[in-house]
Amino acid sequence: METLVREARSADAEAISRVIRSAFPGPEGEDINDLAGDLLTDPTAEPVLPLVAVRDSVVIGHILFSPVRLDGGDETVSAWILAPLSVVSGCQRQGVGGRLIEEGLARAHSRGIDLVFVLGHPGYYQRHGFVPAGSYNFTAPYPIPEEDADAWMVRAVRRDVPSATGGRVICADSLMDPRHWSE
Repeated sequence: METLVREARSADAEAISRVIRSAFPGPEGEDINDLAGDLLTDPTAEPVLPLVAVRDSVVIGHILFSPVRLDGGDETVSAWILAPLSVVSGCQRQGVGGRLIEEGLARAHSRGIDLVFVLGHPGYYQRHGFVPAGSYNFTAPYPIPEEDADAWMVRAVRRDVPSATGGRVICADSLMDPRHWSE
């Protein structure tokens, strides 16, 4: 079956909520669903880029990118953060998440974005070219425990990750809530 990736529309809101709750059952899914909704209405998250994966006219995946800035880093570097990424449970491990990531990175490139950050599973995101952000002196909005340091990652989109850049990543207001940065 063919999977189409396109920009999300306001009419997709209910389907996106269903995707998130399927991917993350329980209270975590509610928190992630709230975050996605908050980012879509947060003026500090503009311009936000929500994408959906559609198969047979059904939304089966969702990804959201929003801008960040570097506090104490090179102000000429433009960056986004990927958060959240969700695929319905029945379609996981079929490349849907990877398609969403790659389409988002392609759109980031076309919009002049230099770097994309993510806090996620290292084994998964490293397959898509993400590397530990701490290696380049990029710090997350809140401290990441040492044992999870490799979960804070960055990917160069338009140019190499400049080793001298570094800085603390500052996200949209709704993503700066500390509960989004702890287990």
